[in-house]
Amino acid sequence: MKKLLVVEDEDAIREFEAINLRRAGYEVTEAASAEEALDIVSVGDMPFDVALLDVMMPGMDGFALCKELRAKSEVIGIIMLTAKSQEMDKVSGLMIGADDYITKPFSPSELIARVDSLYRRVELQKKRGVEDTNILRRGDFVLDFRKRELTKRGQRIELTQVEFQIVEYFFLNPDTALSRRDILEKIWGGASYAEEKIVDVNMRRLRIKMEDDPSDPKHIVTVWGLGYKWSD
Repeated sequence: MKKLLVVEDEDAIREFEAINLRRAGYEVTEAASAEEALDIVSVGDMPFDVALLDVMMPGMDGFALCKELRAKSEVIGIIMLTAKSQEMDKVSGLMIGADDYITKPFSPSELIARVDSLYRRVELQKKRGVEDTNILRRGDFVLDFRKRELTKRGQRIELTQVEFQIVEYFFLNPDTALSRRDILEKIWGGASYAEEKIVDVNMRRLRIKMEDDPSDPKHIVTVWGLGYKWSD
């Protein structure tokens, strides 16, 4: 069963999200606050495939909840809900571990499309972790599919499932200029609602994790006017 957590303090919005996602085949658990959501996930393994988090909530906000959920699971898909005027919230959410964001107001079709796309990526990554024993090596880096792990000079680098897929895409296409649209379609499934900005934020996050000097990257190289490429 496709299990989804919806965290939203406004009852009408939460019910709107839950109703449409249940119609799309998801088993939805609702939480009216971040604190309630943490109580739900506090026991045992992470019980959800995807979490839909509102940014602005009383008490603990969506950013703090995102950090907590990401600390509990690198694999869970996390989508942040942001207001149209909250441009920095989109970047902030992605930098702390969210996989995607949806800008309010949104239609049922956009909501379902974005959740479906992220759910498919989460499931694909879970299956690869079980079925694929291959290892990809690029210079100081080793990407292990069985362990679902990236190491640099033997030191483990924690990646979200989206970051893991981006690194895999780079490692399979070294020294190849990949456009933002190439990366978006490969990793985010070409969802028509996704913005190319999400690619740039994930590259910034990966540079912080992977580069010796993120301000002077040697591996994740910008191809001006196009996108990025991996250099060993």
